[in-house]
Amino acid sequence: MMKFTKQNFIFLVGGIIIYVVDIGVDLWVASKYFCQGQYSSAILILCFRGLSSLITQIFSYHWFKNDWEGTDPGKLEWIFLVHFFHCGIFIRYWFALKYGCQAAFKQNSSGDASETDPPNFIQKQAVDVLTDINMLRIFKTFLETTPQLFVQIYVLMEHNNDNFYQYAAIIMSFCGISFSTVDYQISLRKSLPDKDEFRVLPKLVYLFYKLLTITSWILSISLITLLSARSSVILLILLWSSGFAWTLKQHTTFCKSKEMEYLYRTVVGIILLFTFFNIKGRKTKVCISIYYATHTLVTVGILLVYVFWKPSVINETHFTIVGTLTILSLVLGIIFLVVYYRLFHPTIYCRKQTHFDEGDGETGDNVEVGRFQNFIMQ
Repeated sequence: MMKFTKQNFIFLVGGIIIYVVDIGVDLWVASKYFCQGQYSSAILILCFRGLSSLITQIFSYHWFKNDWEGTDPGKLEWIFLVHFFHCGIFIRYWFALKYGCQAAFKQNSSGDASETDPPNFIQKQAVDVLTDINMLRIFKTFLETTPQLFVQIYVLMEHNNDNFYQYAAIIMSFCGISFSTVDYQISLRKSLPDKDEFRVLPKLVYLFYKLLTITSWILSISLITLLSARSSVILLILLWSSGFAWTLKQHTTFCKSKEMEYLYRTVVGIILLFTFFNIKGRKTKVCISIYYATHTLVTVGILLVYVFWKPSVINETHFTIVGTLTILSLVLGIIFLVVYYRLFHPTIYCRKQTHFDEGDGETGDNVEVGRFQNFIMQ
């Protein structure tokens, strides 16, 4: 297992700051929309915030319940109360700061220490608690941040207003997506043994692949929403249904209870609206090709609809800019995707030396896996 370093601790502190600032920015933007009479946009911002908070609290509490099974019931009641008031993420950050500080500043673990040795055990605790946080942040990113980015871009295109708070909200959304996607990939490599370190160049390639493909898709959905909100809703429902059906076919085993497993699959269906995830750690060449081919066809189809149905709009400046950015970000995103999977995609080894590639390999039988190994793998 890789070490929890001082750099990881600094990024952890930065993540807490961004999380708190993000809450403030969301409330600020929603209040501005209310003041301007854009009630639907304000309500959407708050609904995305509330929905993501509710779902992350549910998962966080159930993880505590599973991890602390057999412990003092009073402790679990206290944890439930904290999550009931939507403060569960701060408890997890407190544990991350506690174990992270010990692992990064107070421990000098040797490379050959066993997992039962105190230094190495603290390292494992620090990595595990940070991994849980990054899983919750992935949920938050695609249940709240990414949909909010769509709303903000749509409002900017619809009303053509250049307001500081709108640009601030868009920048915060991009920062949230950037941090969560890269931190997720770092946690994946830290929590699984015998994998390559996630160096600077792979991080950048991975980040650009995710951001550019997500940006292109959000711009595409914004364009079709400008034409017909009903059409965009129908399209998103169809795509979510396809993603949910695919997760059902994968027979995921992320949660212990059937109810939580269906909630997980529902959330994954929403995530698949915006980006590709391999939820079983199996071969993905065909799936990822179909996924991005579908997004490319839909994007090109939306632009063609503008060309043949609304040709007068093409001469408008905002459509020229948005259309160019949509195509450019899609092409560049696909290029970064190919480069990442060709050159930087790690080979992962499960426990008991059972080999599988993170995107193109296969898992062996009878392998004891933890929570993160059952989570979405890219």
